[in-house]
Amino acid sequence: MAKIPMTTPLVEMDGDEMTRIIWKMIKDILLIPYVDLKTEYYDLGLEYRNETNDQVTFDSAEATKKYGVAVKCATITPNAARMTEYNLKEMWKSPNGTIRAILDGTVFRTPIIVKGITPYIPTWAKPITIARHAYGDVYKNTEMQVKEGSKCELVCTDANGVETRSVIHDFDGTDGIIQGLHNTDKSIASFARSCFNFALDTKQDLWFATKDTISKKYDHRFKDIFAEIFEAEYKEKFDAAGIEYFYTLIDDAVARVVRSEGGYIWACKNYDGDVMSDMVATAYGSLAMMTSVLVSPEGVYEYEAAHGTVQRHYYKHLKGETTSTNSVATLFAWTGALRKRGELDGISELSAFADKLEQATITTIEEGVMTGDLYLLSNLENKKKVDTETFLREVAVRLEKLL
Repeated sequence: MAKIPMTTPLVEMDGDEMTRIIWKMIKDILLIPYVDLKTEYYDLGLEYRNETNDQVTFDSAEATKKYGVAVKCATITPNAARMTEYNLKEMWKSPNGTIRAILDGTVFRTPIIVKGITPYIPTWAKPITIARHAYGDVYKNTEMQVKEGSKCELVCTDANGVETRSVIHDFDGTDGIIQGLHNTDKSIASFARSCFNFALDTKQDLWFATKDTISKKYDHRFKDIFAEIFEAEYKEKFDAAGIEYFYTLIDDAVARVVRSEGGYIWACKNYDGDVMSDMVATAYGSLAMMTSVLVSPEGVYEYEAAHGTVQRHYYKHLKGETTSTNSVATLFAWTGALRKRGELDGISELSAFADKLEQATITTIEEGVMTGDLYLLSNLENKKKVDTETFLREVAVRLEKLL
């Protein structure tokens, strides 16, 4: 068959360690034989980030804004050990954080469901997508330890030099701790629009939850901004699409989520989203079966796997040992990006190819061929553990039948 054409390139962000090895395998085995693959390539591997003083990360984000769709491999966020291992000039920031800030994006994480792997909450028959507001709150906090006898106040000085003060606590008879958080109306509004747009894009209900009954200014501001934007810009669109926007308190949301069958987007503030995305991923079975897409309020998309670089398997690979590393989330990052590129460019063949590649991947697992992590989770009777490359070649066999 002739290769499926592309008109606009994807922004391709290569990564680190075992996921970098898998990245090339996916392209060689499952993409290049079928698609006239056009990408604008950026090497976000730690060595090249170090060589370019991390400029490559900024360049890749700007390219994503230009072309509208990117696909990203997992990357290392260096710690002290990595400083020594890679002889780094400095401890470079997380590429995900840098790209997220430039795109002003919201992260949406969705589990990939397959037969044979039962969620720990058995009523969850459909995926639950977590939308995490990735700005501010405890991740940009200021905090102090304070001594007994201290009086702590929140002080705000406006543009005219006028102070407003509010007592936090008088530490009478004990030492203690204080913490200051912030957020911005602009960031909250971007978060809201990204969530509403993604709900329309995927035709799913959107839930949002805070604790506005306790946090009557901070959390209530999130609630109000969501409500204002929904009523002014999205209510009619949601009605036309047959989907719902639903607000509730975070504790009520947790109870509802546990009792639900899934099939919706759950928008969370930064800390709530951080915790709940890991909870949902684990409850569905595996972080290696979790997609992640960063969506800007302008409709720019960056697809990646939700997991890291699989360091342990990479060291085995360097020793020449065979690994059975799960490639599904990375593969679905590619299919998500190709599908979106096809939608934006009006190339139905490209979107259909992405659908068929995902179908072939799920069929492979449901027919009992899987990597080691899924082999331990699967309750299928006839299952077989295969190595990384064999799994991808088994997917290719099933893809051929669908094309």
